[in-house]
Amino acid sequence: MTGTVAVTFDLRAPHRAIVAEALGDMGRPVWLSDLDDAGRASALREAAAILARDTGKDLRPGEAGQIRSARLVQFITAGIDFVPLHALPAGIAVAGNGGAYAEPMAEHGLAMVLAASKRLLIEQAALGRGEFNQFTRNRTLAGQVCGILGFGGIGVATARMMRAVGMRIHAINRRGQSDDATDWIGSVADLDMLLRAADVLVISTPLTPATKDLIGARELGLMKPDAILVNLARGEIIQQAALFAHLRAHPEFWACIDAWWTEPVRHGAFRMDHPFLSLPNVIGSPHNSASVPGMTEIALRRAVANIRRALAGETPRYVLRPEQRMT
Repeated sequence: MTGTVAVTFDLRAPHRAIVAEALGDMGRPVWLSDLDDAGRASALREAAAILARDTGKDLRPGEAGQIRSARLVQFITAGIDFVPLHALPAGIAVAGNGGAYAEPMAEHGLAMVLAASKRLLIEQAALGRGEFNQFTRNRTLAGQVCGILGFGGIGVATARMMRAVGMRIHAINRRGQSDDATDWIGSVADLDMLLRAADVLVISTPLTPATKDLIGARELGLMKPDAILVNLARGEIIQQAALFAHLRAHPEFWACIDAWWTEPVRHGAFRMDHPFLSLPNVIGSPHNSASVPGMTEIALRRAVANIRRALAGETPRYVLRPEQRMT
């Protein structure tokens, strides 16, 4: 037994069993929601690791500072840009759950691309008006380039999906290299090359100070006029006004938006500053690409696996560097 793992949020009994099973002999979970104030303080001080959902909401005022011995604060969500990480003690590693929901998100991205390329929503609406546009051309994906901005867990899963329908994979990640197969890979310095080549561009990179507002009018202008843009990451990576203007000016360009700029979980409400859903070349979904049966179980197992790495003295994955933190 390496130590205790303080779980900052409540879980139902089946999910608690998953955490305990996944930890095995590497640690013992302690549930803060079961403890009084003194017990919570003691658990946080003594924990070898922390498993959290949102420490800004899970922890009470002042409790973050009681974390002293933890080798890792591990979150169950992949994106933690909205969590007030500055409240956590300096020097303790903080990790998102990268790739936790990769497979269903990749499926969702492919579904959106197929709907756009095959004009499914447009032709369904036309059928409702009595129009039978049998000979209006749609698009095939085979042989085209899928550009993936952010070649981590979600990006790699997306590449597998897109390659299965015959697309070539161009990707960008921080290192400019990957053990996973691509037809071309570069770093962020090569973004312009990716944008020019992509018939489909899937955004799956984390929101960081470096990626905020990364895609604006200039970048959209480099893309093919009939490209399909899919955002599975964070709305703030794309400049909202620039995208709306580009969609209006280029009716053959498509935007498939799962991640919005103002959302309930992160901001307390859903809001658009521009009427994207009034445009025929937009497909939207309520950031539900990961909302499938079993998602919690998979996320917990992957998060605990990273905790086990830390407790075993190995380097945990998806640790945020200081310059990657938004808060």
